[in-house]
Amino acid sequence: MEPNFLAIIVAAIVPVVLGFIWYNPKVFGAAWMRAAEMTEAKIKSGNIAIIFGVSLVLSLILSFFTIFLVVHESGVYGMTEGQMDGATTQAFLEEWAGRYRSYKHGAMHGGMAGVMFALPVIGINALFERKSWKYILINAGYWVITLAIMGSIISGWVS
Repeated sequence: MEPNFLAIIVAAIVPVVLGFIWYNPKVFGAAWMRAAEMTEAKIKSGNIAIIFGVSLVLSLILSFFTIFLVVHESGVYGMTEGQMDGATTQAFLEEWAGRYRSYKHGAMHGGMAGVMFALPVIGINALFERKSWKYILINAGYWVITLAIMGSIISGWVS
């Protein structure tokens, strides 16, 4: 089972593209700035090339990890440590391989990862940082949607 590298790269671009939309002042950007206590001066003080470059690298790492969330065959390979010569393993893969490789299935698992992983992590950090629920919901909502789209691409765009 070889990963679809084009799908991984396209999925890695999703957080950047959706971020431009989600955090636009006409969508959630203005509310996020207030909730995050962010100012225009603070935004302009960062090195945008480094911020977007590192964000893209981190998105690529996330995209690779998303494979394990949405492609169930990867679990079989992991359990058998890549030793796929067993008759039971082969029979299992012949029956089930690809059955759940769809855009819808990937979106479901990606969205679940957003709710079950991103929301708690963002929520815990935000509570200790004394951020509002608005801040938590804006950021977690972004990641739920982002991971759903990434999962959809990774699962549905089969090589």
